[in-house]
Amino acid sequence: MELVHAFFASWIDPWLLLLAAIGTFAGIYIGAIPGLSVTMAVSILVSFTFKWPVQDALVLISGIFLGGVYGGSRSAILLNIPGAPAAVATTLDGYPLAKLGLAGQAIGLSTVMSVIGGFVGIAVLAIAAPMVSELALMFSPRDYLLLAVMGLLLVGGLTGDSMAKGVFAAALGVLISTVGLDPLTGEARLTFDSLQLSAGINFIAAMIGLFGVAEVLAQMHYLHVKAVKQNVSKIIPSWALVKQHLPLSMRSSAIGVGIGALPGAGGDIASLMAYDHARRSTKNPSRPFGQGAYEGVVAPESANNASVGGAYIPMMTLGIPGDAVTAVIIGAMFIHGLRPGPLLMTETPDLFWFIVGSLVLANIFLLIFGMTGIRIFAKVVETPKAFLLPVILILSSVGAYAINNNPVDVYWMLGFGVLGYLMKIYGFPVAPVILGIVLGPLLERSYRQSILMTGEDPVLFFTEFFTSPISVILLLALGFSLLVSTPWWKRWRSRGK
Repeated sequence: MELVHAFFASWIDPWLLLLAAIGTFAGIYIGAIPGLSVTMAVSILVSFTFKWPVQDALVLISGIFLGGVYGGSRSAILLNIPGAPAAVATTLDGYPLAKLGLAGQAIGLSTVMSVIGGFVGIAVLAIAAPMVSELALMFSPRDYLLLAVMGLLLVGGLTGDSMAKGVFAAALGVLISTVGLDPLTGEARLTFDSLQLSAGINFIAAMIGLFGVAEVLAQMHYLHVKAVKQNVSKIIPSWALVKQHLPLSMRSSAIGVGIGALPGAGGDIASLMAYDHARRSTKNPSRPFGQGAYEGVVAPESANNASVGGAYIPMMTLGIPGDAVTAVIIGAMFIHGLRPGPLLMTETPDLFWFIVGSLVLANIFLLIFGMTGIRIFAKVVETPKAFLLPVILILSSVGAYAINNNPVDVYWMLGFGVLGYLMKIYGFPVAPVILGIVLGPLLERSYRQSILMTGEDPVLFFTEFFTSPISVILLLALGFSLLVSTPWWKRWRSRGK
């Protein structure tokens, strides 16, 4: 009975209910502003909640976390600028839907699917947290290495026809991720004796430049084209549409929970893997992928919100952060005298169920607030380009500056904007660059840890991949990904159809 009361504590207390609503609402609109990340919002919030009761702080943080992950899809769909790295995959079909006049339907569908993904992630957190956390603990550095390589192979799902251009773009992203100080030795790499480069290149600034500024430069060629009138008469998706995409949403949510439960992975990798899964598994998409397929919105939005529940699993059961946000939440819990880990689950199960109940409540508010303001947001796309493009450029600059309050990030944003514009002109996809920047540190860290664990013996390094069932399964999945990316496989599939 106590655990049931703990679950509904935030539902029956008007103050906690208000905090959950405020946190979710704020998270949605913070997440929609490029550069203002969920991690930043939670970090600032922790300083304000230092003297708050622990339940108040946890409810507000839960709302901002869930709302912020979803909020990134709004600017991704309307402006082709992902509000967060987890929304990069959403731009691939969300923005084409807006250009077709279907921004309202795209946002409505993304809201419903995000809520479904959120509920799946929370359900797994509540039911199978200890089991999933034990599975995540079984992953060794070599398994993370394989996971990172598989992630880079997703360029096959993001590049259209030219796999070579996609691989080049991803490799460029990995190269950019190595700029700064070596994480093991502390030596400067590709800094050219510049103190500004010693801290590395912020991938948020790169993301805003590659998507936002590059899109502004590209759209300047079409200032004479009238803005597309958006159809916002029917925002709430029909039950038939939801039912049609529910199987894909559930599969993508499972991917999101699994990736989210892996320490250091997070919703950005989960959403890209879910998008690739949708592209490979959907036989008859509503439109071609990359041209406004609803499936291209359903999969990443289900996965990135499901990853929130997944990220809580290692944090609550093992005291290990699932992503950057949960790392900040762990700090907040320590400030409030809590010790995340196995003892928290056994000694204070009421707190665990209180967090689960708060996440469920925040997910309900996500559905309510996610369906509001869509008509106003859709007007953004209908604004004449002569007025809209300068506003986008100003907002992008403000977002880049807000990362570290450093004008250098604005310069990087502009530089990556020019790079993204040139890539668009010559047919190179920009999404794999961000994918490479995000996965680069995981790839490097896992590879070097694997090498050190085998005593720098190259033979032992390769044979170790066949000593674990997880490694073997990932190797088979990697091999299959390579196979289906080859021109031979595509010709064979075409003949089969």
